[in-house]
Amino acid sequence: MKRLSIRARLTLWYTGILAATLILLGGASYGLLMRGLWQDVDATLEGVAKTVVQAANRPPAELIPPDLDEVLRRLFGPSFTDRFYQFLDPDGRLDPRWPRFGGEPLHVSPKALKNAAEGYATFETRPGNGRFPVRVLTFPVVQRGRMVNVLQVGMSLEGLSMARQHFLWTLAALVPLALALAGTGGWLLARRALRPVDQMTTTARRIEAEHLAQRLDGAEVDDELGRLARTLNEMLARLEATFAQVRRFSADASHELRTPLTVMKGEIEVALRSPRDPAEYQRVLESALEEVESMTRLVDDLLLLSRADAGALRWEAEPVELDRLVEEVAKEGEILGRGKQVRVKILGLEPLIAQGDSQRLKQLLRNLVDNGVKYTPPGGQVTLTLRAVRHNGSEQNSQFAIRNSKLSESIGLWAEIIVRDAGIGIPPEALPRIFERFYRVDPARSREAGGAGLGLCIAKTIAEAHGGRIEVQSIPGAGSTFTIVLPLAG
Repeated sequence: MKRLSIRARLTLWYTGILAATLILLGGASYGLLMRGLWQDVDATLEGVAKTVVQAANRPPAELIPPDLDEVLRRLFGPSFTDRFYQFLDPDGRLDPRWPRFGGEPLHVSPKALKNAAEGYATFETRPGNGRFPVRVLTFPVVQRGRMVNVLQVGMSLEGLSMARQHFLWTLAALVPLALALAGTGGWLLARRALRPVDQMTTTARRIEAEHLAQRLDGAEVDDELGRLARTLNEMLARLEATFAQVRRFSADASHELRTPLTVMKGEIEVALRSPRDPAEYQRVLESALEEVESMTRLVDDLLLLSRADAGALRWEAEPVELDRLVEEVAKEGEILGRGKQVRVKILGLEPLIAQGDSQRLKQLLRNLVDNGVKYTPPGGQVTLTLRAVRHNGSEQNSQFAIRNSKLSESIGLWAEIIVRDAGIGIPPEALPRIFERFYRVDPARSREAGGAGLGLCIAKTIAEAHGGRIEVQSIPGAGSTFTIVLPLAG
């Protein structure tokens, strides 16, 4: 079933709410109108009855005042005295001493006659001789403390019925008209209000993977649609950055894989052009094996980063003795630095335990020490320091990182590992980008050193996955300092 558009739903809701409001207001107005009309009728009858009673209380010589008809005509109109009053004796029979209207007499009910005998007036609605009922007031006429007559004053409800009919016809005519006008106005207003959404939809349809630089209009307006446009523009900016990163990643990965493949292909082709001795074939195979190992490490690094991006990277959550880990990495770094005459030493070491994957944390430290050894000139040194400090934890998305961060916050201490080298340093303009994939400060020298530009990116990924962070400070020509902050286990 096709769903109605937002414009149609807004119009229907608006019209429905207005219809309910008009019905409630109409019902309340009808009730108030009828109550007022009934009160006016009863007040008029009561006023006439009191006037007649006052006239009846005059001296006997003026038992029937000559101006009574005129008084009644002023109160009820010219036809009242002919049709709508009569005097009864205490037994409920017509009193011949008083005039009565020329039509059929109004019958008095036993209840009204009883109330009159007790001194109470009674209002009743009775069927009339015509199409409309009659409102009758039965009122006692008391002289010298004794009821001498019963006065019945009646009034046709024709005026009340006509007023009610006119009111209902007016409601029946105006409510549909008001709803039609309101529905049309609501449709036009909804269309105008949602016009920016249609424009956003049209623009969004034109945006493709190759044209992510386009942005939606209306982001400068400070309302709901403006916030939507700004949110979508921010999403497009993120998508553009992601697509650019994927393209750059693909290009760099292809280039990194193509270089060893080209070397392997060239050496194998040269070896196959003419017969060689076994030693030459062995050299070619050893060279090919080195390139295969380089590609294997590159593919493993790429797989690690892609799994981290997808949130599918699994960590072994176990207690890790960071002091032993630093010692092991320092020994490996010492072996790496011997050929370059670079010393790797530990300046400070505290017995600290973190919760995480020991192999990944070792890979993190190994990448930093390896970089330090590569870019430190002969005679220099790379130092490692492990200590407990008070740090503000970084906010991470993974549950493992959040759990580690909360755990370290509960004990108030974090592990800080400092890797400092005396190498060539990093230019200030390159510092914000050194953790990007395949980024190299000096591409030529990095390839000569055998790097693919993924080591620091992997180090940052591992640190953040463990609920920590990695920071760098560097002075060109004076070396670099990498600081790793990790949450401690309880």
